[in-house]
Amino acid sequence: MTLPYDAETAAPESGPERSPAGPAGAGSVSGHPPQGTERTTAALSDPENRSAPEETPGHAPGPTEATTPGAAPGTRSGPAPAKPAAGGRRGRRGRKALFLTVALVATLLLLALVSAGTGAYRIPTADVLASAQHRLGLGGAPLDRVGESVLWNVRLPRVVLALLVGASLGCAGALMQGVFGNPLAEPGVIGISAGAAVGAVAAIGLGLSFFGNWTITVCAFVAGLITVSSVYLLSRNGGKTEVVTLILTGIAVNAFAGALIGLFVFFADSGQVNQITFWQLGSLAQATWPKVLAVLPCAVAGLLVAPFYARRLDLLSLGERPARHLGVDVERLRLALILVVALLTAAAVAVAGVITFIGLLVPHLLRMANGPGHRFLVPGSALAGAVVLVAGDLAARTLAQPAELPLGVLTALIGSPFFFWLLRRTRRKQGGWA
Repeated sequence: MTLPYDAETAAPESGPERSPAGPAGAGSVSGHPPQGTERTTAALSDPENRSAPEETPGHAPGPTEATTPGAAPGTRSGPAPAKPAAGGRRGRRGRKALFLTVALVATLLLLALVSAGTGAYRIPTADVLASAQHRLGLGGAPLDRVGESVLWNVRLPRVVLALLVGASLGCAGALMQGVFGNPLAEPGVIGISAGAAVGAVAAIGLGLSFFGNWTITVCAFVAGLITVSSVYLLSRNGGKTEVVTLILTGIAVNAFAGALIGLFVFFADSGQVNQITFWQLGSLAQATWPKVLAVLPCAVAGLLVAPFYARRLDLLSLGERPARHLGVDVERLRLALILVVALLTAAAVAVAGVITFIGLLVPHLLRMANGPGHRFLVPGSALAGAVVLVAGDLAARTLAQPAELPLGVLTALIGSPFFFWLLRRTRRKQGGWA
């Protein structure tokens, strides 16, 4: 490989410098470097300028310029290569992201309408729309007394709660994978959901009520924050988060959380045991408007804050050292996102119990569809998580009628094979764990 002209002729500091002389390019010894040599040497040693050195009168020819001794510097030996169409790729990716966003929003609206009308008491979609228009003062007509009660007091709170919980878990999964730099990070897999459930179960088992309706949410948030901090500290080794350490830490945290939940079950009465079982299995069967209002501020705050960290997550994916050189305060970024993840996970667990694999499955599907850029991945994961959980809740209510499947069990049955496939794929890429 032929080095640039000035790099070839630049001599060490301790020796004399060679400078081009004459049309043939014969070197002559002088006490000073030729004009442009210092700039070119600095450009070669600076990683930020290496890709695009500044052109000066003394700058050496590029790869397409003549580098033979008889050629004058700056003379090109052939046409310049065509630049890659990076703008075209970005445009195509932007159009694909827009298409996926529109498709997800349309699917979510359609699923919400179908879910609101499907159940033991069936309500046609047209009647659902007419009732909604009547409530909004846009015309339409109300349903009968039973239909209005079922739609507005049973079905719609459940649909809205599924939307909030799914969006929270999907967004939390995308943030965790970006923070840990690991595709296997997910609130349920590494024990954060179980840790938050311990806080909620403790509030139930001990009869705590110091924050009123917010008590379970606050306890779940504190326990989730402690859990995610512990996982983060224990899985770090040499400044990196290893796959094996992350999974083993999650196994240990899940086991410890299960033991604590079992201890609370042992000391609880029959009414508390039923509530604790609800948290372990995960369900939206007890959805009400007060529960929606209890989780709404936490979920909305986390979902609104998360997209503002998208660019810094993209920089962090280059590695910690490049991210620091580009102006990212890595530790502060991690701390802020850990708080956001704990807030989103606690909001979901406080009203729905432990629902796993949403945060693992959804970001991966979106990466396969549109790449790893977080500007679309973070809000897209929230939308896709809402779609998946609304569809999952509809399946849980209808697959085994008149009984109802636990939602957490259903998502685990679907997500576990995907996790196993992802684990094997990661191991093949890394050539094994050893």
